[in-house]
Amino acid sequence: MKSNRITTLFGIEYPIIQGGMVWISGWRLASAVSNAGGLGLLGAGSMHPETLIEHIHKMKEATDRPWGVNVPLMYPEIDRLVDILIEEKVKIVFTSAGSPKKYTQRFHDAGMVVAHVVSSSKFAKKCEEAGVDAVVAEGFEAGGHNGREETTTMTLIPQVRRATTLPLIAAGGIGSGEAILAAMALGAEGVQIGTLFALTEESSASEAFKQRCIALEEGDTMLTLKAISPTRMVKNDLYARIVEAEKEGASADVLRGILGKAASKRGIFEGDTEQGELEIGQIASAVRQVRPVAQVMAQLIKEFDDARSALLG
Repeated sequence: MKSNRITTLFGIEYPIIQGGMVWISGWRLASAVSNAGGLGLLGAGSMHPETLIEHIHKMKEATDRPWGVNVPLMYPEIDRLVDILIEEKVKIVFTSAGSPKKYTQRFHDAGMVVAHVVSSSKFAKKCEEAGVDAVVAEGFEAGGHNGREETTTMTLIPQVRRATTLPLIAAGGIGSGEAILAAMALGAEGVQIGTLFALTEESSASEAFKQRCIALEEGDTMLTLKAISPTRMVKNDLYARIVEAEKEGASADVLRGILGKAASKRGIFEGDTEQGELEIGQIASAVRQVRPVAQVMAQLIKEFDDARSALLG
């Protein structure tokens, strides 16, 4: 893999970014990805402020390479979280689930590099207007919360590339070096990968969650909860109850009642694989074992190089 605008922007060896996933992306996972030459991200969305501080401190001890924090802008204590990032001198922040306009300048004033996650070329343009440094274009193959457009990654990337001059990171359904090469052929300069890293030894997810996910077949995840926020979930008992309620025209409040409190924590972190919300991407059906991050990274790089060489003859 050659250096490009993404590797230069973040100061990393390979243009591979680990998704900042809730209940999954703690300091062990993020530091392992950074130490392997990618960009590790802490997933602040499932951390209380004091927990985030703890993980930031452990990251500083675990790696001397670049790393960052993923910040959902709808976080209940967002202002406190932003203060923490500035106080702790975090250098890279990935924002999502909201408009980047409110905080980007403040992050820049603190010397941070800012990337924002979008699901359409329309929002990519708004990111450029807001002054972010890079944009992550995420297709609906991704696990967890998704855009309402339901645009696939292969469709989304070239449209976002035409819409903005910003450094572009592709996300959603990327699970191999060949997929990285395909994303780059469409105009991306880097990739953000969630599912592959969620199913590694260093992931904070429960072992029950990991084992359920590596046994999935094609079609075992679906996008649901569109009345609240479109979310890709594994088909389980909770999913079945949600689908039945949606068929009956359930309101958002009724659906929230079915989910119950801390549904994603219950499923991902605590390992309730039937009554918990299991968020994972479509590409999980191609993963068959839980491995260390270093092995995943090495395979991605080799696959990319081999695929590129094969195409060039």
